[in-house]
Amino acid sequence: MSRICEITGKRTGIGNKRSHSMRATKRKFYPNLFYKNVKDPVTGIVYRIKVSAKGLKTLRKKGII
Repeated sequence: MSRICEITGKRTGIGNKRSHSMRATKRKFYPNLFYKNVKDPVTGIVYRIKVSAKGLKTLRKKGII
């Protein structure tokens, strides 16, 4: 299952983990994802989408949730 927000397109980022000695090892930064049920206002169909916290904020701002 891919960790991608269906609203904003946020996905897993790659960076470095830094120890006390500043030695770099690769790590992943995962988006803060939730499953949310969203109702289509036109058809009335309920869709289950994977959305990040920022995407959830956007949906609330637009009045969809």
